[in-house]
Amino acid sequence: MNRRWTARLALAAGAAAVAVLLVFAGLGSVFLVAVGAAGLALTAAGVWWLLSRTGWVRTLAVLLVAVVPLAVLALYAAAGLLWVVLVSLGLWALAVSAGRAALAGEGTPAMPERPAERARHPFLIMNPRSGGGKVGRFRLAERARELGAEVVVLDPAAPRDVAELARQAVRRGADLLGVAGGDGTQALVAGVAAEHGLPFVVISAGTRNHFAMDLGLDRQDPAACLEALTDGVELRVDLGRIGGGPGHGDGGAGRVFVNNASFGVYAAVVQSPAYREDKARTTLEMLPDLLTRHTGPRLVLRARGRTLTGPQAVLVSNNPYHGDDAAGLGHRDRLDSGRLGVLAVEVNGTTEATELLLSGGRSRGLTAFEAGEVVVDADAPTVPAGVDGEALMLPTPVRCRIEPGALRVRVPRHRPGVPRTAPAMNWREVRRLALSMGRAATGRDTR
Repeated sequence: MNRRWTARLALAAGAAAVAVLLVFAGLGSVFLVAVGAAGLALTAAGVWWLLSRTGWVRTLAVLLVAVVPLAVLALYAAAGLLWVVLVSLGLWALAVSAGRAALAGEGTPAMPERPAERARHPFLIMNPRSGGGKVGRFRLAERARELGAEVVVLDPAAPRDVAELARQAVRRGADLLGVAGGDGTQALVAGVAAEHGLPFVVISAGTRNHFAMDLGLDRQDPAACLEALTDGVELRVDLGRIGGGPGHGDGGAGRVFVNNASFGVYAAVVQSPAYREDKARTTLEMLPDLLTRHTGPRLVLRARGRTLTGPQAVLVSNNPYHGDDAAGLGHRDRLDSGRLGVLAVEVNGTTEATELLLSGGRSRGLTAFEAGEVVVDADAPTVPAGVDGEALMLPTPVRCRIEPGALRVRVPRHRPGVPRTAPAMNWREVRRLALSMGRAATGRDTR
């Protein structure tokens, strides 16, 4: 089905969703919509109170989140209109899905590939604990050695400086570096590869493998990433750097990050010694004070001539996350835009929190933009930060910047590719697409 007909399907399904309400519910359709909207608002408020309050208020929030959706469904059923609501919601879901598919078009162009010669002395570092033991399960060390790579498998009982291991390998003549492990380890060795202008291989042996996903690698079969050693192509991607401010003692270089650096709520929670033992309980205990700014440093964000004072959370990413991904948990369409993505959350009270939760990220509580450099300051000499999933304490002010095309990444010639994500829904654009493309097809629109 082409884009024109997909857009027409979206319009037809949307109209049918409204028609079902009007025809079978009549004036009751106003009641259905009002009850549903009120239920959503109360549930969102309950989620906010659950996260930001303690004691009896949190207990009330749990009841709201659990009871309100059931109460709304019960009201619909009592009025004999539950089936109408379900059919209308199904049609509406089809309309939105078809509309986003029509708007997707050809998607974001792939990052350009360059031919790559086979490395003579590849050096790989592997963490046997990453991803629940993927290194051993997929026999990655053995397979890499069969392809001519020098492999160091880390000993969990004897921590080692992976960046120094990579530098030693370079001094011995390594002409390619790679890592099978988490994104934090990937970033440390990627920094060494960029420093020496060497290609870098990513092996998706971590838990989440965000960097591997955004490179289009196979996250289900990390052994497939080893094909980059024998039949690879090269991508030029950006690196983020954090730190490096005056007096930080790092010569202005800073630490590399391949995914993101977070400040505020999440960064403070993961600093807690209790977090590793009981993540859910620690988070629920710490969030109320952090979200209401009773504890933790007060952040100040400066970038592109703007200043944001007092956000509860800041996420700075190596290239922006997809437009629909307000939390920075999804993927990036490209890694070579030469820009940092910046997301800042500042919520003052239940109303703004409810708006943020209901809008899917498009609200006054969320600020999103792109920049080449970002400064995160605080009313404290140090600030907690989560850098590619690792908890750090950094001196303030913290500077984040982008290094365009700093890293040569060697990837397999044949790989799944970066996941395509449909754009945000835009009914006006869907209507224009359905009508204008139809006119063009009949020769009445020559645009």
